Amino acid sequence: FWLKASRLEPTPLNSQPSLFLFSVTMGKAAKTGKKLPNAPLAAKKTKAVKNPLFEKTPRNFRLGGDIQPKRDLTRFVRWPKYVRLQRMKKIMIMRLKMPPAINQFNMTIDKNQAATLLRLLKKYTPETNEAKKNRLMEKAQAKKDGQEDKSKKPQVIKYGLNHVTTLIEQKVAKLVVIAHDVEPIETVCWLPALCRKKDVPYCIIKGKG
Repeated sequence: FWLKASRLEPTPLNSQPSLFLFSVTMGKAAKTGKKLPNAPLAAKKTKAVKNPLFEKTPRNFRLGGDIQPKRDLTRFVRWPKYVRLQRMKKIMIMRLKMPPAINQFNMTIDKNQAATLLRLLKKYTPETNEAKKNRLMEKAQAKKDGQEDKSKKPQVIKYGLNHVTTLIEQKVAKLVVIAHDVEPIETVCWLPALCRKKDVPYCIIKGKG
């Protein structure tokens, strides 16, 4: 650096200030050749011995190279529309506040009660068209022969929304079984209230199947 300064010793008034040079050393200090001792308990580094029989063959996944590994592409699958609607509906139901008339269909009977109920209902399966035809034919034949028909109409399950509603209003129904996943839910959301009004026992079971 060149610095302009005046000498410390007295100088005549008419003399000009002199210039002198400062040398400044910049940079890091020179390293000393002194080596520090190793830690006494430090583990010694040993080089792994390579076996010449087993050579390393790294895979190359670039174009024209090795086959790409299998990846989980579930996130990128274009699912069918009905699956997307199911998922969107589930998320929407979780986010929205559900009114009591719809929330009551989440209060279903447990698995053991449902199994017992289904075993009971299986005994009262509606008769098939063939069985009904044979029963009516026998009844007609007995009437033709002049014999008294002693066969009674079998006790079976009644189904259908309009038919069941009529039986509830007449207080003839003994037990009403409602599925929790009827679509649209508005068709049956009023049915439990009607059962309570008419003092008809009812239950909600999982699965309309």
